[in-house]
Amino acid sequence: MEALFLSSSSSSIIASNKLARLHNRCDWSTLVRDKKRVGPTWCRVGGGDGGRNSNAERPIRVSSLLKDRGQVLIREQSSPAMDAETLVLSPNGNGRTIEINGVKTLMPFSGAAMVGMKEGLGIISFLQGKKFLITGSTGFLAKVLIEKVLRMAPDVSKIYLLIKAKNKEAAIERLKNEVLDAELFNTLKETHGASYMSFMLTKLIPVTGNICDSDIGLQADSAEEIAKEVDVIINSAANTTFNERYDVALDINTRGPGNLMGFAKKCKKLKLFLQVSTAYVNGQRQGRIMEKPFSMGDCIATENFLEGNRKALDVDREMKLALEAARKGTQNQDEAQKMKDLGLERARSYGWQDTYVFTKAMGEMMINSTRGDVPVVIIRPSVIESTYKDPFPGWMEGNRMMDPIVLCYGKGQLTGFLVDPKGVLDVVPADMVVNATLAAIAKHGMAMTDPEPEINVYQIASSAINPLVFEDLAELLYNHYKTSPCMDSKGDPIMVRLMKLFNSVDDFSDHLWRDAQERSGLMSGMSSVDSKMMQKLKFICKKSVEQAKHLATIYEPYTFYGGRFDNSNTQRLMEKMSEDEKREFGFDVGSINWTDYITNEIDPYSQEVPEDVAISPTSDFDIYVESPDEAPFEEAGSPAMEYDMELAHHYSHKQLDFLQACAEKPSVKCGDEVFKNMLDETTPITDECCRDILKMGKDCHLGLVKIIFATYEYKNIASKGIPQSKQTWNDCVRRVGSKIGAPVSLEQ
Repeated sequence: MEALFLSSSSSSIIASNKLARLHNRCDWSTLVRDKKRVGPTWCRVGGGDGGRNSNAERPIRVSSLLKDRGQVLIREQSSPAMDAETLVLSPNGNGRTIEINGVKTLMPFSGAAMVGMKEGLGIISFLQGKKFLITGSTGFLAKVLIEKVLRMAPDVSKIYLLIKAKNKEAAIERLKNEVLDAELFNTLKETHGASYMSFMLTKLIPVTGNICDSDIGLQADSAEEIAKEVDVIINSAANTTFNERYDVALDINTRGPGNLMGFAKKCKKLKLFLQVSTAYVNGQRQGRIMEKPFSMGDCIATENFLEGNRKALDVDREMKLALEAARKGTQNQDEAQKMKDLGLERARSYGWQDTYVFTKAMGEMMINSTRGDVPVVIIRPSVIESTYKDPFPGWMEGNRMMDPIVLCYGKGQLTGFLVDPKGVLDVVPADMVVNATLAAIAKHGMAMTDPEPEINVYQIASSAINPLVFEDLAELLYNHYKTSPCMDSKGDPIMVRLMKLFNSVDDFSDHLWRDAQERSGLMSGMSSVDSKMMQKLKFICKKSVEQAKHLATIYEPYTFYGGRFDNSNTQRLMEKMSEDEKREFGFDVGSINWTDYITNEIDPYSQEVPEDVAISPTSDFDIYVESPDEAPFEEAGSPAMEYDMELAHHYSHKQLDFLQACAEKPSVKCGDEVFKNMLDETTPITDECCRDILKMGKDCHLGLVKIIFATYEYKNIASKGIPQSKQTWNDCVRRVGSKIGAPVSLEQ
């Protein structure tokens, strides 16, 4: 007979909806609490074995869902079951009624009493004592997941983190620098105080490896340990660059999940394999898009009759094609571009909009075709943005999809965009994606063993139930910046106009050109400008237009997307949750107030970025993406993101490589460390150095040069004991601007 048990473990109280089974030897009339023990309830064993072990005791894990009651009665087996508030213990069907006195309200780790919770999915209960393996663990979403698990279920046994590193020491260093020091974990830091780091390093176990390698690159001892112990595998690793090299994207997004599934099938007690995918694997499908898994060979182009009777997609052939093309080519920039073009061509020919979603879809196919009897859940979020509530609103890391547009608009640098005004921007907060992930893990991780387990798909998206329409977003942004404008370098507010939305490339290009001319001064006072300056201004205008068009072209498949993601499975999952679970693990996208959410999304820009730091009209509009551990961004110009914690400014690899090249020229006296690390306080920055950098040509990012030099001066000032402040920073920028003969304002 199954029964619900109670646990008063001092470390954490976990709500269980799994019913524990007791052998009929347990004599319930002698259920006692040993007051000397701090841990679980104990059962004195008797009967069923001839009395040989009648005095033996063993611990029994029981649910913590108790209200403060004087007594709780166990009913007859035939009596209707009570809910978890009243505690039902049904011992072995013997029909006896026993009395438990003095039951107290039990407190969870966070300090709040967990009372009145219906069973729901039992998310916290499932997490207790479990062992996880997570890939892509230094990425944005994985950090939110790790934080949530450790905050809500501190008795989780351990979380193995697959990290690409030379050795274990390097992996630990990456864990500390890229995960544990993040602001996201401040709540856990406050909870654990001085023991924070020891707690985290006890729970988080970094292991060196690479999802692109066989056996995911694990050392033999690590592979054996994890295969023996892990309960749940979560694959969060991905290369999210829309137009990545075909071979690189295939390696991590398609071959990687196959490698991980191969390892998963070796795991002795694995309960679930969860793949973090994207809703946009649905490619160019139109209308309401259902939560259906991909089978090997599925082709969206054939579904939409775009290519007649095209053959089924052959994933193995695609991987061989990319590998062969990469072997034939060289590593120069032209060949790299050819590999990018190949990926886009193959994706579009089969009905997907870009290399990223095409390779992610093939990754799902690999999982489905090789899973065997491994239970699989696929989470498909749309565009993941900052947190809605947990652990606090507005947390994000790096630049997400919306960020370059919002930031450029607020700085007055982007006054229009190529988008369907009536179209929908399908975004979801990161914490809701994590909550849905944990709910799905609890539901399917506790499922009874099925000889042929299904593959379950959950789309976490807003377009079908709470659409954010582009013209509404434009008005929302305008109203925000009208009342809370960004400031220029002089401390004056930057006034913005309502963003113009264009559904024609020609109209958008004309607008960009007129706007660039107006901002550069070409449309006024041209007679007073010498020919050399005129050419420079024209070049700036042309560059600005090209970059904005490039940004719009990259986003076009998403700003004109014709599909709406159904989330019926996700809604049903939410319905199975208790009210307490909905409060703590909610993912009701329909409840999002977009005005509040977008405001929280925007605020970090004005709070973290110095007013003088902006995207200059001459800078690159790189699509900054979260760089997973496994993504080899090696070539110059790769879309990537570097984050300077001091300035909260973003640079592309192309910009950093350029400055590195400048530093290595003999005529540049400041030394490459100034550029490479931005921390050198020993080498002087000379006028000659500044002039040489400015002579390097049209690709020079003047604003970035100024920021580096100003950072250098700022640190020198701090080293002399002068207090650092906003005014001190502005003074540094102005001095540097004067030294290199450039305008103070980066917008000019």
